[in-house]
Amino acid sequence: MRKITIMIPAYNEEDVLQQLYDRLSKVILNIPFYDFELLFGNDGSTDGTLDQIKKLREKDKKISYVNLSRNFGKETAMIAGLDYALGDAVIIIDADLQDPPELIPDMIRYWEMGYDDVFAKRKSRAGESWVKKTTASTFYKVLQKLTQIPIQKNTGDFRLLDRRCVEALKQLRETQRYTKGMFSWIGYNKKEILFDRDPRAAGETKWNYIKLVDLAIEGITSFTTTPLRISALFGCVISFFAFVYILWIIAKTLLFGESVAGYPSLMTVILFLGGIQLISLGIIGEYLGRIFNETKNRPLYFVDEYNNEKVQNVSRKSSKNIVHLER
Repeated sequence: MRKITIMIPAYNEEDVLQQLYDRLSKVILNIPFYDFELLFGNDGSTDGTLDQIKKLREKDKKISYVNLSRNFGKETAMIAGLDYALGDAVIIIDADLQDPPELIPDMIRYWEMGYDDVFAKRKSRAGESWVKKTTASTFYKVLQKLTQIPIQKNTGDFRLLDRRCVEALKQLRETQRYTKGMFSWIGYNKKEILFDRDPRAAGETKWNYIKLVDLAIEGITSFTTTPLRISALFGCVISFFAFVYILWIIAKTLLFGESVAGYPSLMTVILFLGGIQLISLGIIGEYLGRIFNETKNRPLYFVDEYNNEKVQNVSRKSSKNIVHLER
């Protein structure tokens, strides 16, 4: 019997876990001939999320969990879940029930047909503001134009991944993670399923606009160096026009005896060029900061507990998670 892991990254989702479990249980009940694992990745929740997961595990042994030592962020929680997933395929789904578990049978059907990455694409996004929808659409368009890999639009983390996709993702250990881009980068045989996204079943979103902007910067800097090229090109263009302008000023002064414009024009040019320089330095700084973080070679995360057993994390240089369970 083939095993399928349903992996749920969770951070302060105490209010919605019971609803999620009930809906997943109904779906699983109608899918015979598979062994299911429900793997919760608790990303250092500060509410009763971990206690709720443990209570569910007492009732259902299909449930397992990884409790991270602190909040590392959703992107890191997902790679932690992939490290511990045991299934021949892994289905990633958020705990907030915006992604309907009822799509899981269709995902499995396409997987059995030979697809490696069956991802859910949103037709509509209920519960989201016009500003968020517009900025998200604009970001995907910009990212697609900047990068050379095909970026999946209007998709999230809700998808089924074959084991070979999981093993490929586990080899990508960078600390600045944009997993949605990684799904596209690894390739393999993909299939989309269209669905209407629901509003959150309970609780509040953990993604404010500051975090979304940070994620967008991660996506751009992780998959393209185009901003660096644009800043260099912009600098060349400005330098060319500045040189032409200098020649024009000199010619007017020497040939026609016109006086050189004074303080206002000089300050305007200085401020303009200073702003361009600061923008270019900021772009370089973003890339340099990511190089700094990668060269420290720190582990992506530490695990505090795995299925009621404390974990002693061991330093590792490979992509495999080496742990010692203290009994």
